[in-house]
This record gives sequence, C-alpha cells and structure tokens, in this order.
Amino acid sequence: MIRKPALLLLFAFLAGCGTEQERCISRNTHEYRVLSELLTETEANLARGYAWEEREVSRMELDYCPDYVRDKDGRVRVIQRSCWRDVIDTERYRVPIDPAAEQRRRDYLAEKLKTEATRAEAAVRQCKAAYPEEG
Repeated sequence: MIRKPALLLLFAFLAGCGTEQERCISRNTHEYRVLSELLTETEANLARGYAWEEREVSRMELDYCPDYVRDKDGRVRVIQRSCWRDVIDTERYRVPIDPAAEQRRRDYLAEKLKTEATRAEAAVRQCKAAYPEEG
C-alpha cells in the first residue's frame, strides 16, 4: 500500500481533537477512513477464508435486585433479593465467503481508495491553508 494513506490516517487521528483545522480534516477525510477500514476488513477476510458477523444473544443471569419493604415502624427499607435478569451478549461467528466476489470487492475498494486519497490530500491542504495552526 502507499505511504500517503498512513499520513492521512495520522491526520484523521489528530482530527479527533478540537481545533478548527483538525475538525476540517476530520470532516473531509471521513470517506477515506471508511474505505480504508472496509479494505482492511476485506483483505483480512481473504486471508482467513471467512468473514466475521455478530448477533445479539439473550440469556438469563442470576443477579441481586433491590426490593422495598416496610418494617414494623412503617419505614421503607431496601433489601437485596436474588432475581433472574435478561442479559444481551454480542456473539461473533464465522461466515463463509465467496473468494472471487471478495477479491472483486477488494480490487474495487483499492481503486476507490486511490481516488479518494487524492481528494482527501487536497482537502487536507485546503484545511491547513484555511485554518493555519499557530506554533
């Protein structure tokens, strides 16, 4: 891969901060960052031979729940009782891929990333010119 994307990723990381220049860079390199992440994921899928997907799974868990009771004097007290609660977990699982389709996707994303890198570099230069940082 080219070195320019690494430089743009550095700018994108710095854009998480708060100056006008950093916000401008962040706004204008969002598409580049998304494409880069998709390309990385696609290449990892090809290397593994499968993709990862996630789903939510519900299960019951024994826990302690607050309960409110009145004592003999009429005051309300909080006590802990055991109870069952629904818990939602996220589960990762393997999904088979079509290597030919994944290869086409990778090639498309790589081409798209090249053109987006050129646009993002120009946007970064414009942001630096519009919002110069003081030393």
